[in-house]
Amino acid sequence: MVHMSPSFSIATTVSPAPLAGTLVSSSKTVLCSLHWKNNDTTKTQRNLKYRVCSVSGGYNNTSVENVPFPRDYFELLNQAKEAVELALKDEKQLMEIEFPTSGLASVPGDGEGATEMTESINMIREFCDRLLAPEKARTTRIFFPEANEVKFAQKTVFGGTYFKLDYLTKPSLFEDFGFFERVKMADRVKPEDELFLVAYPYFNVNEMLVVEELYKEAVVNTDRKLIIFNGELDRIRSGYYPKFFYPKLAALTETLLPKMETVYYIHNFKGQKGGVLFRCYPGPWQVLRRTRNSCICIHQQEAMPSLKEVALNILASA
Repeated sequence: MVHMSPSFSIATTVSPAPLAGTLVSSSKTVLCSLHWKNNDTTKTQRNLKYRVCSVSGGYNNTSVENVPFPRDYFELLNQAKEAVELALKDEKQLMEIEFPTSGLASVPGDGEGATEMTESINMIREFCDRLLAPEKARTTRIFFPEANEVKFAQKTVFGGTYFKLDYLTKPSLFEDFGFFERVKMADRVKPEDELFLVAYPYFNVNEMLVVEELYKEAVVNTDRKLIIFNGELDRIRSGYYPKFFYPKLAALTETLLPKMETVYYIHNFKGQKGGVLFRCYPGPWQVLRRTRNSCICIHQQEAMPSLKEVALNILASA
């Protein structure tokens, strides 16, 4: 394979109006603000006051301001775009974006699976329009789980665009038994490709294995970048897939995931002691407690905590 050294550029303007057919903020969205204080000087941003919360996790980078929790999906996508831009400047090659699509206070499963995937397609289109200059569409390859979803995207949200739409797996004769054929990534990638964006690779366990192949064969030792968009990687991190039955998938926690920078992340915890795990690169990981009309930061740290740690230790004791 011929490895190119593309000049990667990002868009510097954001269209104020959403594209036709894209999502608007859900009625489940919770308006949140972060409060922080630095040297007893209160600062404001977007008319939201925020203050640095007490650091219980050893995070001492005072040069990075905490980003306020987004008020709606328009603000969320702008935050994600800015986070990726900063990660690109820091030469990050493998990135993760993860957030709920059924409402900013929702959790996986709140929405029907196909609906959540469709919402992710809309979000991906809006995100790409914010991040990329128009001429970069031809050098951006977006991978969907399978070919049928590529056809759906071409007919709807991505119709008439120059983005290259591709797929990770294709059904086999034994599809009814859960078997799919992996697509050889070396045959899909083209020399002019600069950015890969992988859309929600979680429906079939083989999809993330193909993503690892894509990273190894087409990103490592090149200037290309790869973004995983709403891949629900917490399933792999938490051991949702038993190692005995899925050894290759479990191995990703030692091979692929440590190389990944989670640049934008929202995970909600429901219940009386609920809250939010939130991160916007290059800021710290923050655990937020929702109040009636705001989010209060109760803990922050540099490394990503496990969901179990957040639920049982941080939120439960706060």
